[in-house]
Amino acid sequence: MAAIRRSVLDIFPDLDPALVTEDRSLQELGCNSVDRVDVVAMTMEDLGVSVAASDFRGVRNIGALATLLRRHA
Repeated sequence: MAAIRRSVLDIFPDLDPALVTEDRSLQELGCNSVDRVDVVAMTMEDLGVSVAASDFRGVRNIGALATLLRRHA
């Protein structure tokens, strides 16, 4: 979760960190499709993991993204 928060705040430095919660989606935080790809790519690089694009299909919020990335750690 911390790595996702860092990535989101790198892209949106003026965003209140308290808004980056597991129940919110990246879209709710203002991320467009390019931003979402950047957040995921930056977070995977930060964690040293690789996840196939098809694995992200069911990810609807930050908590689900964190769970998916933990499974590949």
